Amino acid sequence: MLLRLKENVWLQIFIIYTRYLIGSAFVFASIVKIKGGRFTAESGAENPIDSSWHLFETLYQSGLYWKFLGVAQLVSGFLLMSQRYAKLGALINLPIIANVFVITLSYYFAYTPVVTGLMLLANITLIVWDWNTLKVLINKKPSFNLKPRLESDIIWQILGLLLFVIIVVANIFANQKSLLVIFLVVLITSLVGLIIGLKRRKAY
Repeated sequence: MLLRLKENVWLQIFIIYTRYLIGSAFVFASIVKIKGGRFTAESGAENPIDSSWHLFETLYQSGLYWKFLGVAQLVSGFLLMSQRYAKLGALINLPIIANVFVITLSYYFAYTPVVTGLMLLANITLIVWDWNTLKVLINKKPSFNLKPRLESDIIWQILGLLLFVIIVVANIFANQKSLLVIFLVVLITSLVGLIIGLKRRKAY
């Protein structure tokens, strides 16, 4: 039944853009860590030790670990957005987003657990989507869908790489005031890629 569902074009589009969405969120969050900057606007050292702001400050002050978190997010985000290596990206991203989700439950983050919970659910969905090939990891015989899916088209890989580059470059050189511009550029690029991808499918 799952293999039959995978033949639905719009479900394939949904999975491709879910990978873009999760991947871009992690790439966006990774750059500030790799650059050695705070995730928050100001120091949380004076906040109570059991507060989320103090937690972020502790992670920031760790130095190497803070940058390691950034690199891990950058790698998993890139793999997801590449489409070609998205299965590996979903596997690497699962413990990262699970950890983030538990952290947002452990400290007061207002409605953030809803967002991180949806991201965790989306990541699990990506793993279920590719379970026919991933189940070999637990010594289960894989079942393959021989019909090529949209993600096999290089246009989606090019689009993923383009979005990755836009987000990375924008985060390196942009400031807080240009976040809306970055969002609009990413959105327009995604929509243009969607149109091109669908037109290429109809051409075959």
